[in-house]
Amino acid sequence: MTGIITPGALDGRVAVVTGASSGIGEATAETFAALGAKVALLARRAERLDAVVARIEQNGGTAIAVPTDVTDRAQVLAAAERIATELGEVDLVFANAGVQLISTITDLKVEDWDAQIDLNIKGVMNTIQAFVPSLESAAAAGRTADLVTTSSIAATRILEKFQVYSGTKAYISHITRLLRTELGRKNVRVSTVEPGMVDTELPDHVTDPDASRLMADLIEQIDVLQSRDVAETVAFVAGLPKHVNLTEITILPTQQII
Repeated sequence: MTGIITPGALDGRVAVVTGASSGIGEATAETFAALGAKVALLARRAERLDAVVARIEQNGGTAIAVPTDVTDRAQVLAAAERIATELGEVDLVFANAGVQLISTITDLKVEDWDAQIDLNIKGVMNTIQAFVPSLESAAAAGRTADLVTTSSIAATRILEKFQVYSGTKAYISHITRLLRTELGRKNVRVSTVEPGMVDTELPDHVTDPDASRLMADLIEQIDVLQSRDVAETVAFVAGLPKHVNLTEITILPTQQII
């Protein structure tokens, strides 16, 4: 844990992390737990979730695995009920699940379009539906309440072949801004993180050879972000005094210029 985060900063918090079976979600779940939060891990890969939970528990933390496909609204609502029963009222949500499938529009890879829209947009909206009432209730009771989304620098930059992915992330960045105008009045903090190149498995889903080569070259040529870098940033946001809301954070490797 880095020195900017106070040990025990999340004591007493009940957190939900989607996309928690790998990458940024996995690292954030572990970071939340190390800082004192009880954490519910959501993702489709149950075995991966169980392994992360076991690691958290070995380190003295509290976590549960809740295998969930966040594109399925009923599953997310059922997960919310289970978490409330087993861990208590949720006051920290990291809506992180997402997928990156790169191609030009004229390739007409409509299955990839649908997969990104379903997970990156609908999955986040299902998470919002399931957990915002709990965040509102926690804030009304005087507790700190946070909703943090994962966007991308692709939301604001013109990147070749990233059209649909960029569009989904632009949606996330803007819905987060709009949510803040509604929920901020109720003392619920709303934030988004927009990472640049992170060394996760996300680029492994990219099937376009040129895009895959670009990402591989970046990882090889510069010191890219690690999942832990983003996780600690999210934890820092959640650990601030409750009257402080860091709303949009762009996180780039120092050497990344595209």
